[in-house]
Parts: sequence; structure tokens; C-alpha cells
Amino acid sequence: MDDPPRELLSSEAIQSRVKELGAQIAREYAGKSLVLLCVLKGSFMFAADLAGAIEIPLRVEFLGVRSYGDDTRSSGVVQITQDLTRPVAGDHIVLVEDIVDTGLTLSYLREQLLARAPASVKVCALLHKPSRSVSPAHIDYLGFTIENVFVVGYGLDHAERYRNLPYVGVLPTS
Repeated sequence: MDDPPRELLSSEAIQSRVKELGAQIAREYAGKSLVLLCVLKGSFMFAADLAGAIEIPLRVEFLGVRSYGDDTRSSGVVQITQDLTRPVAGDHIVLVEDIVDTGLTLSYLREQLLARAPASVKVCALLHKPSRSVSPAHIDYLGFTIENVFVVGYGLDHAERYRNLPYVGVLPTS
């Protein structure tokens, strides 16, 4: 049996921060056409909790993206695996990311979204690893800054496992 990941961020800490982020986003987008854009698969839990914490009308869209495969390091190649179902022209987009690591995926997604003529694009990320940045990563709403460790849980995975953990943890080293 595998050893469980070591807890880095508790479920309680995550939920508290998600509520704060949701309140901030709700204040800033009151009266505007807001699209919460969940980047799959890793941000699905974060996006669901965040949507519930934003107490204004919004639309939820999903964008499937892959850059890790089964490895613990980004390949540097971003693959869109699922596109939006509706246009976002004129809408205010909050792009919901699980983790900003190198910044390459975020830069690519921002460029792709801006080509669709939204009113604005902002980024909400649960986690940021600034030590791994190779491309500038402007994050408008940030949950937590972490060290350069490979994390799982709360939607994040290793080879599609551990997404269901209610906390963010670090895998034991072999």
C-alpha cells in the first residue's frame, strides 16, 4: 500500500482562502458578465468551491489542457484536450488554474483567450511555485505560494491519482 502524501495545506486552510478569493471576485465583478473558466482537470475541485463562494451570477466554462502527462515535470508543450462550448467575446473571464509552475501554460492560455475578444482576462490560481517560473506569470487572485515540491490532492494528481484528497499534499520520496 502506498504511503499517503504529507499534508502541506489543510482542507480548512484551503476552504478559508477560497471563501476570501470568492468574496473578492464577487466585489470586483458585480454587475458584469462573468465567466469562470475552469482549466481541467486539475482545477475542477478548486473551481467548484470557488464558484460557490462567488455570490453573483456567473457562467462556468471548461477548458481541457494537458502539459504533464504522467510525469512530475511539465513537458513544456501545452495540448488543448477540450475547448469551450460557448463564445466568450465581451465577457469578463476569470481563468481558474490549480497551479502555476513554469508559467508556460498560463502564457499560452492567456494568448489563446485574448484572441477570442473577451472584455478582460484575469487569473485565479490556487497555488504558485515562483521558483520554477520561466515565463512571467501574472496572477490576479492567488491562494498560496509554495516551494518547489510536487503536490497532489484537491484536484491535483500524479499519473491521474490523488485528485480526490481534500488537502494538498507532497508525495513521499522513494
